[in-house]
Amino acid sequence: MQHSFCAISESEDTIKQAAKILYITFTGDDRNGWLKNQKETLDEVKECIEKPNICIGIKTGNELIGWTGIRPMYENTWELHPMVIKKEYQRKSYGRMLLREMEKIAYMNGIIGLVAGSDDETNSTSLSEKEINGENIFEEIKNIKNYKNHPFEFYKKCGYNIIGLIPNANGQNKPDIWLWKDIRKKDE
Repeated sequence: MQHSFCAISESEDTIKQAAKILYITFTGDDRNGWLKNQKETLDEVKECIEKPNICIGIKTGNELIGWTGIRPMYENTWELHPMVIKKEYQRKSYGRMLLREMEKIAYMNGIIGLVAGSDDETNSTSLSEKEINGENIFEEIKNIKNYKNHPFEFYKKCGYNIIGLIPNANGQNKPDIWLWKDIRKKDE
């Protein structure tokens, strides 16, 4: 199926489609999402499209099927936030295409690294099985296992490396996994 990229800010309809995708993805499927309602979700999208943030989507035909954004974190390393693909389009390379397009745009804007936080609020990785502290953090990261399709594996396949985590970021044994990629390097 043909795909194209767009700016999420291109129309009010695209903004609303982006909010719907975000809301369904982060409030369904047993998630205790960080988005509480549709108004909050629409506000999140509007924040993501504010300058200097960069926010793009991927479409098949006229249908927005996913989107991502980046925002300043450091001068040359920005945060990827969010990254979302409609469930029925996942595992069909659309996420990878969208991420690669964002990396190209970021690099053309002088950004050399991207950071992504990927929470485990649903016991989807081995990191949620035990208390993580200064003594075991690196060993647990090294031996991470994916139990329920946690996105960290997608990012790793796209060239991102786990650089750390914030234990208990979202409650007891609910860490935020941080990944980073040097976008100056070409994917193999």
